Amino acid sequence: MAVALPSFFTAIMIMSRLMAFIGISKNNDMSSKLQALDIAPKVSHDPSAIESASQDFGHIVKAAPQAVLLPSSPRDIASLVNFSYSNSVPFSIAARGNSHSLNGQAMAKNGVVIDMTSMKSGNGTGIRIASDGSYVDVGGQQLWIDVLNATLGLGLTPVSWTDYLYLTVGGTLSNAGISGQTFRYGPQISNVYEIDVITGTADFVTCSPNNNSDLFYAALGGLGQFGIITRARIPLEPAPKRVKWVRMLYTDFLDFTRDQELLISKNGRNDNKALNYLAGSLLLDQGSLDNWRSSFFPPQDQPKIISLITKFRIVYCLEIVKHYDSQTKTTVDKDLQQLLKGLSYLPGFMFEKDAKYEEFLNRVHSEELKLKAKGLWDVPHPWLNLFIPKSKISDFNDGVFKSIVLKRNITTGPVLVYPMNRKKWDDRMSAVIPDEEIFYTVGLLQSSGFDDWRTFEDQNKEILQFCEKAGIKVKQYLPHYTTKVGWVNHFGSKWSTFQKRKLQFDPKLLLSPGQRIFNNNQ
Repeated sequence: MAVALPSFFTAIMIMSRLMAFIGISKNNDMSSKLQALDIAPKVSHDPSAIESASQDFGHIVKAAPQAVLLPSSPRDIASLVNFSYSNSVPFSIAARGNSHSLNGQAMAKNGVVIDMTSMKSGNGTGIRIASDGSYVDVGGQQLWIDVLNATLGLGLTPVSWTDYLYLTVGGTLSNAGISGQTFRYGPQISNVYEIDVITGTADFVTCSPNNNSDLFYAALGGLGQFGIITRARIPLEPAPKRVKWVRMLYTDFLDFTRDQELLISKNGRNDNKALNYLAGSLLLDQGSLDNWRSSFFPPQDQPKIISLITKFRIVYCLEIVKHYDSQTKTTVDKDLQQLLKGLSYLPGFMFEKDAKYEEFLNRVHSEELKLKAKGLWDVPHPWLNLFIPKSKISDFNDGVFKSIVLKRNITTGPVLVYPMNRKKWDDRMSAVIPDEEIFYTVGLLQSSGFDDWRTFEDQNKEILQFCEKAGIKVKQYLPHYTTKVGWVNHFGSKWSTFQKRKLQFDPKLLLSPGQRIFNNNQ
């Protein structure tokens, strides 16, 4: 089978292109056939729906579908997939959550986009907490902010999050779902008991590590290639009431990374003395303190911080959080001081805040509202998200942060850099990370105007070229490649398994064409 796979996919790709060519001339035929289905009233050709499904948060790629499905239940999704799979001219299908993809990953040119958010709380796809409080069943279309609010009502919470909570559960689980909790609890895909998936053959499958495990491990981090996640069972733990939220500044990168690595070495899931969150970021003299990573700092301290940034051009910010409740209120400060003992941050540049647990988790939303008010949210986002092996992070700092970023002098958005523990990830899943036990996530979360986003894309390309020349084996998070070679190199040793799983669960290459993995022209 392994020998036949490449020729099989070549044949499928050729057929897909021919069918796409034929399909362009048969769009009206497809539409008329869709109108004959029981889901016809839920299939929209409205120009506003098509326009909305043609773009995403990245605002860089645009691709119009022929129609948008507004499902009310997973059964509607299965009907659409079955229709395409059984059709003599299959069409592509993309599941679209809250549209936070960056490069058209949730688009389906000349196909059908499924608006997952149209599903209501009923039909078994809402948010249902187990009677014993051990888990929550969540529809794939649900936003993480709604999961937080529902579970907090019973004093419970998931433990692994993303920085931004207005993302769908199915969307983050199709990638990985990372934030400052990942070093201790793993990514969101490592915190799932079971999922319901509609495959590319229209099968509705419940899967877990012990039941249909191949699909379970394929779909988690699978970039939507093997099925559409319609439900996830997420473990819960007792929720804290408040957090101690601390930021410390550094001018020496080695001190910064050494302290981060020391802190994440204490990472037992049930270790009450360990931190609950750790992240890092850059403060650049070409940026502004008035962004979502740095609005934390008290106004009276900002002049001395600005002076520090002006002097050194780059200041590194280490951010940590320790949870507490009524039982640990009297000991949390002592525990925190013990964790901070011996760290090398700059004297006089440690800042602390006490906040509600939900306020901390939803910290990005207030900045989102500010940007929307200024018309700066719905703009191009030429982001670059990378995983860097620990052994090369210093080279990356010298060659990228201190060279490319400072010389180009265009980066004004948040720049994140913090470590994770590989052992917290499950290598059987589709997500790809570096081989080293400790690796860093780096995120250049840039915004631009509609007329200059290519300048930022050029910087991203220069960064990737530097990494290749310097022998830094990076892995992209939220990956975007324009060639088959790029995808093969990305998946590395997992590529063969990825192909086999595609053949098994989506043999006609219907799902998530916007990722451009199996329908790439190069």
